[in-house]
Amino acid sequence: MIADVELGVLYFLAISSLSVYGIVLAGWSSNSKYAFLGALRSTAQMISYEVSIGLILLATLLPVGSLNLTYIVFFQEDLWLIFSQWVLFLLFFVSSLAETNRAPFDLPEAEAELVSGYNVEYSSMGFALFFLAEYANIIAMSVIITIVFLGGWLTIFSIPFSIIFIAKILFILILFIWVRTTFPRFRYDQLMRLGWKVFLPLSLFFFFVSLVLVSFSFFV
Repeated sequence: MIADVELGVLYFLAISSLSVYGIVLAGWSSNSKYAFLGALRSTAQMISYEVSIGLILLATLLPVGSLNLTYIVFFQEDLWLIFSQWVLFLLFFVSSLAETNRAPFDLPEAEAELVSGYNVEYSSMGFALFFLAEYANIIAMSVIITIVFLGGWLTIFSIPFSIIFIAKILFILILFIWVRTTFPRFRYDQLMRLGWKVFLPLSLFFFFVSLVLVSFSFFV
């Protein structure tokens, strides 16, 4: 651990949001309508699901009472949050797929209509850097899922903390790969409808439910 930041979750969301700029500028500077359309798609998609991700994290962490990543892990010593808030885990995982442009939500790279989208004009190391950034983003989302829902480095076995932490991250990465090989790609209108008409109302509902439960327990 380099620094124990009190607003660790907020810091993570702020830094992860910067990836939108790379995709937008890459598509706009390519001087290609296909690349520009892919960049616009990606912008709309990532901003849409960032709203849901933020609300889901708030709903999940209201009982914890802190945005400190270390405190969140220690809060799960008795019970991982994935067991008590498994619906929010599913919503967060699916939102993570859309946020990282992974199948079945890889619409910015839809080869059928966009000829690979925002990165169509890039090759060699430029193309490699896009995919390195994408997979780094997937690993970062796997880390935050592990910390928030899977108890971080906590384990009931006598295994080194670093090994169990890496094993949990690899498990989430395997889920990302499994989803990619299992489900067909969504249409873009289906993707946006899912984000704004399903995930956003659900995340708002669970946020208010968590708020009411926490307030009730506080006054009791």
